[in-house]
Amino acid sequence: MESAEIARRFLRFFEERGHTVVPSASLVAEDPTLLLVNAGMVPFKPYFLGQKKPPFPRAASAQKVMRTLDIDEVGKTTRHASFFQMLGNFSFGDYFKEQALPYAWELLTRPESEGGFGFAPERLWVTVYHDDDEAASIWQHKIGVPADRIQRRGMADNFWSMGVPGPCGPCSEIYYDRGPEYGRDGGPVADENRYLEVWNNVFMQFERGAGGGKEGFPILGELPAKSVDTGMGLERMAAILQGVDNIYEIDTTYKILDRAAELTRSRYGRNDRADVSLRVVADHMRAGVMLVGDGVLPSNEGRGYVLRRMLRRAIRNLRLLGAGEERYMHELTATTIEVMGRQYPELKVDAANIHTVIDAEETSFLGTLRTGTAIFDAAVEETKRKGRAVLAGPQAFQLHDTYGFPIDLTLEMAAEQGLKVDEEGFRRLMQEQRDRAKADSAAKKTGNADVSVLGAMLDKAGRVDFLGYDLTVAEATVVGVLVDGASVQAAGAGATVEVVLDRTPFYAEGGGQLADQGVIRSSGASVEIVDVQSPFAGLVVHRGKVSEGEIRVGDPVQAEIDVERRRAISRSHTATHLVHRGFRNALGESAAQAGSENSPGRFRFDFTAAGAVAPAVLRDVEDEVNAILINDLKVHAYHTSLDEARAMGALALFGEKYGDEVRIVEVGEYSRELCGGTHVASSGQLGLVKVLGEASIGAGVRRVEALVGIDAFRFLARESVLVAQLSEQLKARREELPERIDGIVTRLRAAERELEKVRSAQVLAAAGELAASARDVDGVSVVTHRAPDGTSADDLRKLALEVRGRFPGDRAAMIVVAGVPADRPVVVAAVNDAGRTRGLAAGRLVGVAAKALGGGGGGKDDVAQGGGARPEAIGDALDAVDRAIRETLS
Repeated sequence: MESAEIARRFLRFFEERGHTVVPSASLVAEDPTLLLVNAGMVPFKPYFLGQKKPPFPRAASAQKVMRTLDIDEVGKTTRHASFFQMLGNFSFGDYFKEQALPYAWELLTRPESEGGFGFAPERLWVTVYHDDDEAASIWQHKIGVPADRIQRRGMADNFWSMGVPGPCGPCSEIYYDRGPEYGRDGGPVADENRYLEVWNNVFMQFERGAGGGKEGFPILGELPAKSVDTGMGLERMAAILQGVDNIYEIDTTYKILDRAAELTRSRYGRNDRADVSLRVVADHMRAGVMLVGDGVLPSNEGRGYVLRRMLRRAIRNLRLLGAGEERYMHELTATTIEVMGRQYPELKVDAANIHTVIDAEETSFLGTLRTGTAIFDAAVEETKRKGRAVLAGPQAFQLHDTYGFPIDLTLEMAAEQGLKVDEEGFRRLMQEQRDRAKADSAAKKTGNADVSVLGAMLDKAGRVDFLGYDLTVAEATVVGVLVDGASVQAAGAGATVEVVLDRTPFYAEGGGQLADQGVIRSSGASVEIVDVQSPFAGLVVHRGKVSEGEIRVGDPVQAEIDVERRRAISRSHTATHLVHRGFRNALGESAAQAGSENSPGRFRFDFTAAGAVAPAVLRDVEDEVNAILINDLKVHAYHTSLDEARAMGALALFGEKYGDEVRIVEVGEYSRELCGGTHVASSGQLGLVKVLGEASIGAGVRRVEALVGIDAFRFLARESVLVAQLSEQLKARREELPERIDGIVTRLRAAERELEKVRSAQVLAAAGELAASARDVDGVSVVTHRAPDGTSADDLRKLALEVRGRFPGDRAAMIVVAGVPADRPVVVAAVNDAGRTRGLAAGRLVGVAAKALGGGGGGKDDVAQGGGARPEAIGDALDAVDRAIRETLS
């Protein structure tokens, strides 16, 4: 039975029993405390916590899940996977154990011909929490499971909580006996390899207090509404129903693994090391495609770091399999989209975008491997030169953070050099970086408020009505006030506050559009609003400062936005839609939006592209967009179903999350996109769009910046004045300026090269005189010289080597030359072989001079260079070198 059919049967079974089938949420969690969705219940978490009222009493889903804590173990065993799918049925205070357990048993044991999974009842075992007599009785007396196949387990195994105070409860798990060839008899308590868990029923009936671990917390009492959260791992179920040994051999994973083996001319099952690499590739390709499909782009922090790490681990393991410089990610991406597309057809729709992102990351990383290897070699040389056996954590972190070098590759290459790596130091720096990124992201949405406080606010306020599509001023009621993250009843003048209203015209930052600003007034207070955020769907938080009076919960208020700012932002947002369409027309449908920011009079637009966009294409897109403005097309917004929007060909922001009902914004017949932002009434209101340029912001992603309206006009006006001034100064017509300026620049560069040659010749001409004036210090010819200011560092080095070369090989010579190329002093030391036999070392003497200059430096014993920050100390530095030479020779 294929994976897609397993999911279909599960959802159909529960739909027939009154459950609302909820599509999988994006892997990008709405919960600001989570990086990625890590459990099937995460999308329903606000309902279980009482933060939101559930829109249905019971639900079922097939949820995409990502767990990366064990990413280093992926491939090494056949149990670990980063991406998997969790089938689940949920009750929100509706039914409980007496229905949940029979549901699970019925679906598992019903014949395949009747829509079930066809498990033989005698091969199923169950476990219950040690004092859950109710569940044990249902299993034995209502369902008919023999008492000897019902096992009781403690809190560590059969009790669930989220790890923090809140809902918790006992579990009852169902296990499948794979047979004696997989292990010893005795049920799950004896061997969980033979007895494989297939279904976990969690009964949320208690509230837990604070405490650590799986058992170190108190049970405070029962919840007012008892709920059910169940989970069945789709991949594990597929392994059993498809008769294979592990999750890497099921249909959706093995096809990827097999294609990787074919491309690299490997065979699965013959070599342990190759098997590990093939499993890593298969798992990480599934995970990578699903993440990119949900809009995650490779980066060095947060979710982007997770994606980049997995894609690069896949690429590296392909190289270990013998891929060399061959690029196989495109083929493997296509295979992954094909096998996962049966369950997630949106992957096929976004295939071009997914290919662009992953292909670009492969290209980038192959370059990184070349560059990073050179940097790694230098780090190894330095480590060995200092007599150390461990590559420092900061060096490993720099290799990762700056050059994208994965730590596991650093570890392997270091071992080949006989070195270890300070993994603890590396991981500490990595964790600090992740914590900063996570805190910054969460703080943007939640401010100082605890997530639970905001959840309680949403529960109290209900869904906040947004009136801003039609109104710029609206009457509302204050339903919540927060100061320093804590809910208060009132806040006085000078206080920085967060205000929640029951309805608002203020647009909360989202979809690339910046938040509205404005003022909230009551009869006795005024609050200047500077930011608006939506930490949870349906909750709008206005942030600002009480400028006068006292704002109180329950006050009737008037909320008024800054209309001019809104209009300018709306022009930018509409312009973004037009530019998006323009780039798709010019580059093809793979040029998908990957982010944007719409601010007053200016916007930036990110899109997927394999490489730089030619200037001619930028001009064509700009011309096409401005032609749309002249035609003054009507901008129309309306709501429809997601399926209808897709059928109409409406563009969706790559990876954005949408509900069943969506809002479409059309600009005539030119552009049609799913969008919740605010827009102008017609394209002519934009006035003018001026594209400033484009650049890369990451592998496979380009960024265009542009101006709109009066800002675009003012920019062009300034450009016109500048061109007029140049035309006047150069006595040339405007159209002749590029050629005239190019000629001037060419002549200037030629003159600079000639001047540099003359300067170098003058510097080197002094070499003979300097050698002749050398001082004898205990049988060593010593030259210390300050070169004229402006002498380049390269010429200083050439001069030192030239003077050294003037001495015969049997005459010990030490040369130190200093100068100020720009505003910082540089010192170069050179010593010949005879001088080194007398104990003189260029690196040590440069260090002496550099210290006097307030800096540092070093190098080899024969030639070294350093510098500092105190040009006035050059004389002192050369004196210090003289003393050091005398001390060495004495």
